[in-house]
Amino acid sequence: MGVPSLIWPHQPVSRSRSSPASTSLPPASHQPTTIPSMSLSNPATDTQLRLAYDGQMQKHQCICGDNSRHAEHAGRIQSIWSRLHERGLRSQCERIRSRKATLEELQSVHSEKHVLLFGTNPLNRLKLDSRKLAGILSQHVFLMLPCGGVGVDIDTVWNEHHTSAASRIAAGCVTDLALKVAQRELKNGFAVVRPPGHHATHSSPLGFCFFNSVAIAAKQLQQKLSVSKILIVDWDVHHGNGTQEAFYSDPSVLYISLHRYDDGNFFPGSGHPSEVGAGPGEGFNVNVGWTGGLNPPMGDAEYLAAFRAVVMPIAHEFSPDVVLVSSGFDAVEGHPSSLGGYKVTAKCFGFLTRQLMSLAGGKVVMALEGGHDLKAICDASEACVSALLGMEVEPLSQSVLDQKPCENAVLSLQKVIQIHGEYWQSLKDSASTVDMSYLQAQRRRLRRDSDSEAVSAIGQLCVSYLLL
Repeated sequence: MGVPSLIWPHQPVSRSRSSPASTSLPPASHQPTTIPSMSLSNPATDTQLRLAYDGQMQKHQCICGDNSRHAEHAGRIQSIWSRLHERGLRSQCERIRSRKATLEELQSVHSEKHVLLFGTNPLNRLKLDSRKLAGILSQHVFLMLPCGGVGVDIDTVWNEHHTSAASRIAAGCVTDLALKVAQRELKNGFAVVRPPGHHATHSSPLGFCFFNSVAIAAKQLQQKLSVSKILIVDWDVHHGNGTQEAFYSDPSVLYISLHRYDDGNFFPGSGHPSEVGAGPGEGFNVNVGWTGGLNPPMGDAEYLAAFRAVVMPIAHEFSPDVVLVSSGFDAVEGHPSSLGGYKVTAKCFGFLTRQLMSLAGGKVVMALEGGHDLKAICDASEACVSALLGMEVEPLSQSVLDQKPCENAVLSLQKVIQIHGEYWQSLKDSASTVDMSYLQAQRRRLRRDSDSEAVSAIGQLCVSYLLL
């Protein structure tokens, strides 16, 4: 199918070989151990974490039958689900009952035509208006892929019998987790779902995505629960063009994306820092678009700096009621340059998850997006679930905490701060820490707080003296 042009231009996805899941991952030798955490206070351990997963999502696969030719395949969620079991994490969580998102829920983000094209299969089309379907399905044009399968574009495979169900289950799982967390029925949640969603726009599938699960969940929070402020953090290495489009004029949804941008030369090509939102939504779309390619690759020091200088100051100032995370793990080390090439560690994502839990009373829902190296996505999922459970997470090394972000990262962050300083007062203070290491910034904050307390104490003494 020829994909209609988007508001933001996009580049083709670079394909990479990816191994199918192994059903016999190395067994864990012990249950998770308690390891001292660096600098973040521990949230109280709470067993109210819920996981979302459904084996039906594995059935969405290319009819060629060769997973090794497709980066986005069923083994991704199968491997993560197995890892959580082997590490004893699944036994500490409850699993929510999965369901398909309704056609009405899908249409809160996508056009009716898009929903009917990609949200129905031959069986459930029998229940729909045949006259309406006739014209729409006549436009249902597919590509023959080099592997012999079928796709809506060169990367996004279509299985006539299973893709619609898998995509709707993914959206339904994320939506139900978000609704339950927002109503405080659950503390937080992690959705092990596929296909991913954040590239899917109002009327087009793209980049393995058919329905934008996180965007749909946010819309349902607004429509069913009247949630007034929602934060979406998207740390997939690719920009979430579909999520940006869905809320570009909406000031009640703050969208913050950290992604490889490279002057628009990395898929999907959108996500420049100047894309700040429109109309009443101006300032509520924050793009940390990394530039400089892989010279060097962005890693822990750069993502810590981004959270310290941009993400968390803006997030605290916004003060969301619920936090949704598009948890793509393709920035984790282990991915080829065509699919990311960055060097962020899995435990860094656990560390960042803990920071997000300081928002919205800990109401955080994470949904798997991209990430194609099986070890990387399993390690990162394990780290994030452990953090959501309130367990001690493996500390970052002293060398990482002492490392300053690279020059390209500093320039990227300074650009974001320059643009968004107009909208967010909190950036004026954090701007001075952009080029510091994590520990340097911590020491600076402690000195500032100490000086502030000293000034306050002197002021109180003066007032007391005057009252004598």
